Amino acid sequence: MKLVSVNVGLPRSVIWKGKSVTTSIFKDPVEGRVNLRSLNLDGDQQSDLTVHGGVDKAVYAYPSEHYDYWQRELPDVPLPWGVFGENFTVTGLFEDQLNIGDHLRIGSAELRVTQPRLPCYKLGVKFGRDEMVKRFLDSRRTGFYFAVVREGDVGAGDVIERISTDQNGLTVAGLTRLYLEGKNDVEALRRALNVEALPGGWRGFFSKQLAKLDKGR
Repeated sequence: MKLVSVNVGLPRSVIWKGKSVTTSIFKDPVEGRVNLRSLNLDGDQQSDLTVHGGVDKAVYAYPSEHYDYWQRELPDVPLPWGVFGENFTVTGLFEDQLNIGDHLRIGSAELRVTQPRLPCYKLGVKFGRDEMVKRFLDSRRTGFYFAVVREGDVGAGDVIERISTDQNGLTVAGLTRLYLEGKNDVEALRRALNVEALPGGWRGFFSKQLAKLDKGR
């Protein structure tokens, strides 16, 4: 498991469907060591903090292995590292093998897996394609977010070490599946709510869904 590329970007304004949109989805690889702080990397900044950023979305990672899939899907589109808006392009980490709550070390920093990415319309802005959001989610190649457990510095080429695995066994892929396909699965919802590392937004959503189902019984 390795960190292939560290990618950062600051907010910029682009024109989308005749309107100005501010986004930080445009990321470029950087060389050397980069400081990772509790909310983001040096040189990186989220644009809309109502849906991006915060302690549970401090860093977004995307598997380099998924790039082959997208190159087949988008043969005419250049796909440099960071094109999906990820801070970390990684190898050897996958959505179906990482549990929510897993604890990792990269460089001198420590991180915790928190959730999959549910893309917003700005992914469509980045690729100039409205359908990109649906295609991305349908592919289940979502990537994943990290919270920063310990600040440190990171750099391309760093080995990624798994310090501990969350014993609840709710994978990133499993959480995506539950959100998209299992909203009526009472037992699965209850199991997810038992995961201590599940972020508050997900916890609130699943709790409301469970309350509806319990009420309807």
